[in-house]
Amino acid sequence: MDSQRGYFQQLSKQVKRVLDKNRTLANNVQEAHQWLRQISDCLHYPRKSHSDDAVSSSQVAKEMKELLDRFQPDPKYQRPQSAIKSKLQRNWNLYGADLLHTYDIPGLPPDNLQIESLFGRLRRHQRRVSGRKSTRPLREFGQYQVLFSADSQADLLNHLRTVPLHEYRKHRKLLEAAETSRHFMHCLHRDPEVALQRLVNTYSSLTSTHNAALCNV
Repeated sequence: MDSQRGYFQQLSKQVKRVLDKNRTLANNVQEAHQWLRQISDCLHYPRKSHSDDAVSSSQVAKEMKELLDRFQPDPKYQRPQSAIKSKLQRNWNLYGADLLHTYDIPGLPPDNLQIESLFGRLRRHQRRVSGRKSTRPLREFGQYQVLFSADSQADLLNHLRTVPLHEYRKHRKLLEAAETSRHFMHCLHRDPEVALQRLVNTYSSLTSTHNAALCNV
């Protein structure tokens, strides 16, 4: 009987020790969540009403500075809070100035969730109409896609004709220039000899033009 009583006493101590340790962790996590809510309130995110649009960037910057000054967790005993403070301080130093534009420019959303949602719908639509699993072409050219709602081919043609030809050619050249490096890497991977020969030919052409210009001078 005494041995059983001793066993249960030791077991009770172990259980109490584990509960005390987990209680400390739970309290730290709860406090970390409270700090997250304060950070969200400081950023006025998400915007709950049109009155939140009146908040200025200077006011948000001031509130964030005050919050960072108050938020001083102990790294040894408050690890969840310390992790949040470290990430918040780093991200605010890196991107805080860019976030503040959303408070000064009317109509600028505080996040890109709607854009990402639209992009996700475009990817799902491309998979459905093409039957392909990969959406790499959409990832490369998705920012240049235009969607039209037309009842007939003639109606669609009228929509396309609303884009000036010179504007189309200008943006087409910009797109080709942006894709030059990707096309070169693709060619270098598929056919290195051809890719290198093109570089040699381009260099020779530029050298010849430069030498001819010097001779004319």
